[in-house]
Amino acid sequence: METIFGNLQGLKSSQLKQLQRLYHQRIPGDRITTPEFSQRLAAISTEVNQPVCAYINRRGQVIRVGVGTPRQTQIPPLELPRYGAERLSGIRCIATHLKPEPPNEAALTAMALQRLDALVVLNITGTGFTRRGGGSTGYVKEAYLAHLTPQESRTLITSPAALKLEESQIQSPSWNISPPLDLDDLADQDLVDLVENLEAEFQREFVAQEVDADHDRVLIVGLMTSEMTPLQFQDTLLELARLVDTAGGDVLQTIQQKRSRIHPQTVVGEGKVQEIALTAQTLGVNLVVFDRDLSPSQVRNLEMQIGIRVVDRTEVILDIFAQRAQSRAGKLQVELAQLEYMQPRLAGRGRTMSRLGGGIGTRGPGETKLETERRAIGQRISRLQKEVDQLQAHRSRLRQRRQHQEVPSVALVGYTNAGKSTLLNALTNAEVYTADQLFATLDPTTRRLVIPHGETDEHQEILITDTVGFIHELPASLMDAFRATLEEVTEADALLHLVDLSHPAWLRHIRSVREILAQMPITPGPALVVFNKIDQADSETLALAREEFPLAVFISASQRLGLETLRHRLAQLIEYAVDSR
Repeated sequence: METIFGNLQGLKSSQLKQLQRLYHQRIPGDRITTPEFSQRLAAISTEVNQPVCAYINRRGQVIRVGVGTPRQTQIPPLELPRYGAERLSGIRCIATHLKPEPPNEAALTAMALQRLDALVVLNITGTGFTRRGGGSTGYVKEAYLAHLTPQESRTLITSPAALKLEESQIQSPSWNISPPLDLDDLADQDLVDLVENLEAEFQREFVAQEVDADHDRVLIVGLMTSEMTPLQFQDTLLELARLVDTAGGDVLQTIQQKRSRIHPQTVVGEGKVQEIALTAQTLGVNLVVFDRDLSPSQVRNLEMQIGIRVVDRTEVILDIFAQRAQSRAGKLQVELAQLEYMQPRLAGRGRTMSRLGGGIGTRGPGETKLETERRAIGQRISRLQKEVDQLQAHRSRLRQRRQHQEVPSVALVGYTNAGKSTLLNALTNAEVYTADQLFATLDPTTRRLVIPHGETDEHQEILITDTVGFIHELPASLMDAFRATLEEVTEADALLHLVDLSHPAWLRHIRSVREILAQMPITPGPALVVFNKIDQADSETLALAREEFPLAVFISASQRLGLETLRHRLAQLIEYAVDSR
């Protein structure tokens, strides 16, 4: 039995049978509809006194019948046979409407979301007329034909400008609506010619917009809740855009919403999900990134409704770590973190959203591992955990050997992209990889540094270690997997807390680093706050930092400013730390 969708309450069995018989109708392949099919649909709609929609494929077969408006009966993206910004879905909708008016925005939006070949709206009267010999038929007063049109003026929006778009600048899909037509004029429309011309235009536009086949085209979604200030919210979005950029994606646009609390099923609510889906279609987006962690059910719900991959902030960070890890230890820890994160999200992921194509959120352990039985994943996690434990023990022995030699140690800590690796290179002439990116280096690097003794002014050697950059709300899975790396922090005699003074949220970065340090199982040693990039900070910020942190050191690692002062203050810090053991 063919399925009828939509509002079926109050329908008689005879009316349901009439709706089911629509599935046996066949429309010529080159026609949008026929007068006979339109009149039959209108007759049923008149009898049930509700709008009715019939969805027809390009072979002229009715594949879906729904009671309700095009918005209420639309096909979920993942159930459409074809889906993508460069082509149409291969399905048209013939819909009845109880009022004499052109297609409304809700119906046109549903057309855009499904990328329908065409939308026909049949305006009917509530009375109909009787044919000779009896038999009631709905009277179609007028018909409208609507279809999508290419947006030739649309240009690619890349980050960070995408974050500054006002709501009024968010581009809506472009469509064309015919004047009122009678059924004979509608039947004369050539569907094949219409679809071929439209798809050729869409294909040209899509190719012209393509930035890079290897880059994800990303739509960021930000949710501002009551516990966030507007400034914190904007900082979060800017940081997420940097993360996406670091992971290799191109941010095309950002959608923002303000809610008192998170919607349990979709985070942002049904109306906003429709806007996200429509914007993704309009811009040709292939990835949606949310600014907060999503539950497995929320990811599934969002992907079902939007029709493209959805990832959260944690998954972007994990992807960056998968790209950045160089050592065997780093790769082990990244794989462990990814598997622990992915394990509860395995159900249905491979069936509905293939991850073989590459892109943000797909690197690392790979789809074959992610889609095996949970037991096998659990066994892999156990093996990795043992290897990480062995790594932890190995690093502990190395630290004990250094401590036995009584060489003081300092750990460089700070928010990601604060300039830790640049400072290590400047102080020790090391060749650690540096870049204006988040998490440019992951694996800890330890180098010897000669500094003056705090009292005698003689030279002394210390060990200085560059650690992984911290970030606001560091994912718990990373805290666990990278504990061996982070123990470099807890085992050091002292800390150099490096702060990027040129960043507008530098105070928030300081708080985030201190919160993470407070979660360490062992209390870290004394810390010296060092403000970096002073050559890029304005005078007001410098004055505020000097007032708030009178004992801090101010440097520019890239310009080698203030390094001599830092060496002397470092000597004093080491002397204090060693005496306090």
